[in-house]
Amino acid sequence: MAINGKLLDGLVTFVQVVSAGSFTLAADLSGHSTSYISKEINKLEARLGVRLLHRTTRSLSLTPEGELYFQRCCQIIEDAEQAENAIIGKQGEPHGLLRISCPMAYGLSNLSPKLSLFTEKYPKIQLELDLNDRKVDLVSDGFDIVIRAAAHLEDSSLISRRISQSEMLILASPDYITKHGMPAHPFDLTRHKIISYSNLKQPNIWGFQDNDGKQIQVHLESHVLTNNSRLEIDLGVAGQGIFAVPRFALKDELVTGKLIDVFPDWPKQSIGIYMVYPSRKHMSAKVRSFIDFVLQELGD
Repeated sequence: MAINGKLLDGLVTFVQVVSAGSFTLAADLSGHSTSYISKEINKLEARLGVRLLHRTTRSLSLTPEGELYFQRCCQIIEDAEQAENAIIGKQGEPHGLLRISCPMAYGLSNLSPKLSLFTEKYPKIQLELDLNDRKVDLVSDGFDIVIRAAAHLEDSSLISRRISQSEMLILASPDYITKHGMPAHPFDLTRHKIISYSNLKQPNIWGFQDNDGKQIQVHLESHVLTNNSRLEIDLGVAGQGIFAVPRFALKDELVTGKLIDVFPDWPKQSIGIYMVYPSRKHMSAKVRSFIDFVLQELGD
């Protein structure tokens, strides 16, 4: 296998500069001159054909390409450290930056109560948790693990591990039902105010399955369209319409009677909660520790 002999040239220097926040401080920490550091970064950018850093006399910042390259370089350095530790017999205690993306509702309701246990158990891991309902790209966005909630995951070269299951509920407030009536069939939803979740591929098409297993699709017009399930719930409690959310997104709204199940006798759509990550091979200790922790604490 042919290997580019210059593949790693400038990589460590680049990480040192970004971590230090300046060429001068990186030079002091590494024992090199500032001109040497500057030349190494210039050669690296020339070899890659992209600008990695915006620099002025007073500030230093990463370009979008530099941000992605920095995340990958940090992982390469960490992997090299772990390989060296394994050879010389050191214990590989999980450490380093761990970037996780998670849906907001699941993060707040399920993951958040357990995070203190994780950070206490692994004090050397720097945890960066992005609670966001948008669909992120694990590789290009630089995440180590992405947690996703879906009826079905799309085919991918990534590895997925199911944590648990939830179910999709169609809900409304008692006040709304009193004013507008209880739908007897999913097709009756076309005559109601609908609150829809915009991050779905087809937010205005709701799928159902009857007790005989027949699939039904209902085309709806949204009264409110939002990308946040908590807002759906709040609007629903306020009597502003009928909406669909996974059970894990709820707090105590069903128990207290603030919301009611609109179709209690219809089969519920199953929603899987998954962890998605690049590969089982050469998995870092920090990623393995988080996967094992989540499965132990939240897995069913």
